[in-house]
Parts: sequence; C-alpha cells; structure tokens
Amino acid sequence: MIRPRSLILTVAAALLAGAGAVALTPPAQAAAGCANGYVGLTYDDGPNPGTTTTLLNTLRSNGLRATMFNTGQNAAANPGLVAAQVSAGMWVANHSYTHPHMLTLSQAQMSSELSRTQTAIRNAGGGTPTIFRPPYGETNGTLQSAASALGLRTVTWDVDSQDWNGASTAAIVQAAARLTNGQLILMHDNYQTTINAIPQIAAGLAQRGLCAGTISSATGRAVAPDGGGNPTTPPPTGGACTTTYTAGQQWSDRFNGSIAVSGTNNWVVTVTLRSPQRVIATWNASVSYDSTGLVMTARPNGNGNTFGLTIQHGGNWNWPSLSCRVG
Repeated sequence: MIRPRSLILTVAAALLAGAGAVALTPPAQAAAGCANGYVGLTYDDGPNPGTTTTLLNTLRSNGLRATMFNTGQNAAANPGLVAAQVSAGMWVANHSYTHPHMLTLSQAQMSSELSRTQTAIRNAGGGTPTIFRPPYGETNGTLQSAASALGLRTVTWDVDSQDWNGASTAAIVQAAARLTNGQLILMHDNYQTTINAIPQIAAGLAQRGLCAGTISSATGRAVAPDGGGNPTTPPPTGGACTTTYTAGQQWSDRFNGSIAVSGTNNWVVTVTLRSPQRVIATWNASVSYDSTGLVMTARPNGNGNTFGLTIQHGGNWNWPSLSCRVG
C-alpha cells in the first residue's frame, strides 16, 4: 500500500501550481440519476506528488466525487495537494500518520497516529476529518475507542478493488460493478491503473442508477452528498428506512451489536459480515441467511424496530455493513 518516498518541497510547490487547473466547484449531482442510491469511491494513501493531481482531474472530468483517506505524513509534506483535493470537491479523511499495523501499537501510540493526522490535514486546509480508515483494514475495540475519542468514525470497505495487488484496469472496473447502495470500494491514490478505470466506473454507475456520495460519519455508509447522516436512499417506489449500528459487549472470541431501524415499521435489513465471521445468536428479529452464511436478512418479528446479534469474529473485528429497504 503506502510506500516510502522522498518528498521535496520544490517539487510539491511546482505540482501545487499545476493543481490550480483543477476546477474549484464540486460537480453537480443529478438526483434523477441516483434512483438506486449512492456508493462511496475511496482512495487511500495520498496525497502523492506523482498521481494526486491526475487523479483529481480525472475524477472531476467524469463528474465524480470521492473520499481521500490521506496519511498524515503525506498531508504534512504536500499541503497544497490536500487543498487541491478540497477544491476539487473531494472529502478528506484520516488514514493514520505513518500507515503502520495499528494493532501492534499501544493505545497512546494509536492516539498519536490519529491526532497527528487530524492536525496535518487541518493545517493543510482539509478541514477536520470525521472518518478514519485503519491501514490494512485492521481494527479492534481499542483502536475504535481511540478514534471515537477524536470524533472519528472507523470505516473499512465492502469491495476491495485489489489495485494494490496488481489488479488490471478491467478488474478494477469489474470490482466497482459489484457496488450496491451504501457500499464503499477500496482504491488507492498512487496507481495509474486505478486512474484509468475512472471513466468506465463513472459510466457503469450511471447505467445502474447509482451516484458517488459521501460517507456518513453516523453510519459509515455512503449517502447523498447533502444527505447528512441518512445511510440509505429512498427506493424509486417511495418510502425509506435508515439503520444505526451500536457496538455492544465484546469477548475474546465474539462481540454483540445492536441495529436500530427508523423510517418504517415494515423493514428488511441486510447484514453483511466479513469472512470468517459468523452470526451465532440474534434477538428481536426474524432472520435468514444466504448460502455463504455471510449475508443475513432480518425482518420485524413483533418486538419493535431494534434487533441485535452476536458475531463470532474469527479474528476479524470489523463491524458488519448494513443496508435497509422498505419491505
């Protein structure tokens, strides 16, 4: 993922001048073209002098907005590129300062990684992030608590483009084609194959009635750019529901979660686990599973609009992803 590089201020200054060509107003979102909802395009490990300006220009020219998960060390070394991200209509988020394996750190070291990144991004004109993506997707309760103390929601991803693993442009486009309403895709700032995929990703989303949205700090899901904390978009037939996940008790091998549904009493919530997790108990909902056991569908069973589950994590502490529709 992130790789060491020398960062020369004169080069950064020259690139900042080039970034001035980036348009200064966000692209318009055509609400009529977003009938099937919003997805989160995300790019990790920036900003980078060699690629960020091209990435921003390509996103802009294709009418897309994205969330940039910046490392603090890159933001501090390239403040002009952080400002260019904001000017291009992108959202800036926290991806740690040095991109370490966070779970090998003490809680104080975790907090330092996060707080230094907050400061670097804020000083560069990127605002104060409200979203944190842990490097390599590695997280646990201690790290989430450190993030929460700084006002950061921890998010990972639903679809991995595998660009970091040498995926071709065609494979990255195919990965984006799997996105559904509310989901996030992992991509990176520093691969030309990823940049080359953008026009096809834009066309594919438009064909499927999806738009690029922001990430809600309330739910960690993709929502309309002006949608605040709403994690879902009304389906074309009318009606909407939203979900809120609250972490519960944790044990060495499992954790509890509670899901509150609002907007309707006739809801269908899809809960997608992250392998090798599995649900070992549920309450206050009628549930069914797909053949993999990783996707659980929950419906009301007469016990209100809040239900819960116990997940055996198998080493993966990430919270499940949620989507909601009116039944």
